[in-house]
Amino acid sequence: MKTLGNVIWFLLTGLWAAIAYVVLGLIWCITIIGIPFGKQCFKIAGLIIWPFGKTVNGDFGKHVILNVIWIIFGGLELCIGFAFAGVIWCITILGIPFGKQCFKLSKLSLMPFGATIDK
Repeated sequence: MKTLGNVIWFLLTGLWAAIAYVVLGLIWCITIIGIPFGKQCFKIAGLIIWPFGKTVNGDFGKHVILNVIWIIFGGLELCIGFAFAGVIWCITILGIPFGKQCFKLSKLSLMPFGATIDK
């Protein structure tokens, strides 16, 4: 079931969202100071491609300063965007699994530093 969910997700949402995160990561990596933020964009892009069957764990308070900077420079907007997409997906019964994935990505998009992605 997770393979089918990943294929449908990839076709409807994952490809374009992952491309956007990779481009955002490349923009962050232009400066030396932005490299840690670019690496987090690549981590999120990897989860966006195939989110079914993976969990987000970690100590989100581990890197408080980096998470606060991330929230200020776009993390809050990304979190709200994924949460809104999750609500839209959950309108139908068939969309609930996809909505859950959006909520998982919303949590990761808000505070990616200290988070790990487990299979």
